[in-house]
Amino acid sequence: VQLQASGGGLVQAGGSLRLSCAASGGTFNTYTVGWFRQAPGKEREFVAALFRNNMRTYYDDSVKGRFTISRDNAKNTVNLQMNSLKPEDTAVYYCGAGRAILSTIRSSTAYGYWGQGTQVTVSS
Repeated sequence: VQLQASGGGLVQAGGSLRLSCAASGGTFNTYTVGWFRQAPGKEREFVAALFRNNMRTYYDDSVKGRFTISRDNAKNTVNLQMNSLKPEDTAVYYCGAGRAILSTIRSSTAYGYWGQGTQVTVSS
């Protein structure tokens, strides 16, 4: 599976951005999909995921209520709607796909396929 992320940019605090991740190859609808982010000098951290089996969504507490993950299997895309953005949301955002199970859904090592990353910068 090849993933291509897009939609990042510069936005003021309180603004919104919508990230998209387009998949090609493989059977995308059989994978758990997730978004992770990595700020300079920090490790890649979990943001949100959508479990392949029941389509339930999972969020890090820092984004719960502000971000929404969704997928369109017909278009092979996964999206991340980000509202009420804060400066601490600034990072490179990566989409991932893999065979993650519920106990590993928040771990980047459970995702075998990654997009190239898209920069999100939130100014104060």
